[in-house]
Amino acid sequence: MTEEQGRSQRKPRADAIRNRERVLEAAKALFSQGGTETGLEAVARQAGVGIGTLYRHFPTREALYEAVYRREVEQLADHAVQLVGVAPPLEGLRRWMRSLVEFVATKKGMAAALALAAHKPPELMSYTSGRLQEAIGTLLRPAAEAGAVRTDISPDDLLRAVVGLSYLQDGPGWQTQVMRLVDIFLDGLRPRSRGTPDHQPLEAGDRSCE
Repeated sequence: MTEEQGRSQRKPRADAIRNRERVLEAAKALFSQGGTETGLEAVARQAGVGIGTLYRHFPTREALYEAVYRREVEQLADHAVQLVGVAPPLEGLRRWMRSLVEFVATKKGMAAALALAAHKPPELMSYTSGRLQEAIGTLLRPAAEAGAVRTDISPDDLLRAVVGLSYLQDGPGWQTQVMRLVDIFLDGLRPRSRGTPDHQPLEAGDRSCE
């Protein structure tokens, strides 16, 4: 095999990878806008590829939905690792949680479609939760060790808080509002003054709201 022949054989593989990434980026953009009923033809147009190219990578709509979802999870997990040591611990955590809000936007747009994904939703949700909690822990531990956040907060606490805030909001501009609430939430995680425990149980007289 000549060098020129080798290059000609490798080029389609590189093109295929690029096309797949373009399709995933286009699908993410459309799904983030709430386009659960977006047709694959619209995704192909957005990506600048033919519908045949899209089908070669993703033979069904559900396969495309799940691929976008898993790709976003992996990128979020990688982003957490990249932020360690690059930004101060609390700032790194803040940046990552803002990226989590953007991920939820894609997830909200795909909610109905994910229910039809090729794999059962519980398996997909379990995978997501595990990867995201691991990513949060990568940033939460340094922040707690630096005294930037209280020590009794778990990755699951943060994940539930951000996802909960995101799903309580809807309509135009909801992401901006949620990111503001995330900032307020993080500010509230700062430790109490020295000598005061992070968590104090309610006194008997404080249980009127239970």
